Amino acid sequence: MNKKYFLLSVIGLNLMLLGCKQTNSNQPYLDQAPPTAIPKLFAPSIVNTDSIEINTVFNSSFTEMFFTRIINKKFVIHHSELVEGNWNFPKPIQMFTDQEKESVAIDPSISQDGNTMYFLGISPEDLLKKSKPDIYRSLKKLGKWQLATKVEHPISTQEYAESYPVVVADGSLYFTSDRPGSLGKRDIYRAQYLGDGKFDSPINIGSEVNSEKGERSTYVSPDESFLITANTYSDEKGFAVSFKKNGKWQRPTFFNLGENINEDWVYFCPYMSPDNNYFFFSKRYSSPPNSGWKGVTKGEVYWVNSNEIFKHKEK
Repeated sequence: MNKKYFLLSVIGLNLMLLGCKQTNSNQPYLDQAPPTAIPKLFAPSIVNTDSIEINTVFNSSFTEMFFTRIINKKFVIHHSELVEGNWNFPKPIQMFTDQEKESVAIDPSISQDGNTMYFLGISPEDLLKKSKPDIYRSLKKLGKWQLATKVEHPISTQEYAESYPVVVADGSLYFTSDRPGSLGKRDIYRAQYLGDGKFDSPINIGSEVNSEKGERSTYVSPDESFLITANTYSDEKGFAVSFKKNGKWQRPTFFNLGENINEDWVYFCPYMSPDNNYFFFSKRYSSPPNSGWKGVTKGEVYWVNSNEIFKHKEK
């Protein structure tokens, strides 16, 4: 082989490999520059826009990303897919028959095989009946997410509120509810998956995690080795983590987000990336601050390096 041709070939190959490495350096996260110990907005102009966005999650293979965007009082789950090495622009998923009517689809959680999504839902019909939120499920068939259906009793109920569903590795479901037997306004429950879309009776996970103040925002790792909740265990606003030891949940410990907490914002929607490298959370602002979702004017998704969280595992 001609020496000049050989050198040019080597240089060309190196440039091609370098280009691939740069393109895919943080591909699972929409090619975003990773955060450090200080939280930063996730995917500005893609996820975070002038609209209200909350609760970003991924499937376990990092080929699909989900979040909720609020548009004209409709809470709509959007998703982006990794196709041939490129993330497409986020698009809404139709979960209810009439997508134009006011409805709620929020807090998605994806099964390990990527084919089942659970979320907090209030359909247009639910709103007309002034029903409380329930847990809905959408199945992915032939690459498309189907219209959602309500997960049947004993998960969803008519008289009580169910929210923050989290599906774990064996298909079992964690969620919060204000049903009888709760210690506070809402407790965290676990329902064993029985197969064929069915669940056993939910069991309260206990007083070490559940408190009189009530638990709302919740994340549970697929292997059920740790969970993260909005902090109700001290006066500090933010999140707390509980690790499981000898089959029992430990008392949650507050962890520092690495930023100055803004007391006028609500911190919620905790989520750990599938590789455990990054912690995602959402913040929302309402005007006036105590007006809740009715007065919400801004919602943002942040991410931060997860090292601070796992420091508490050794304590």
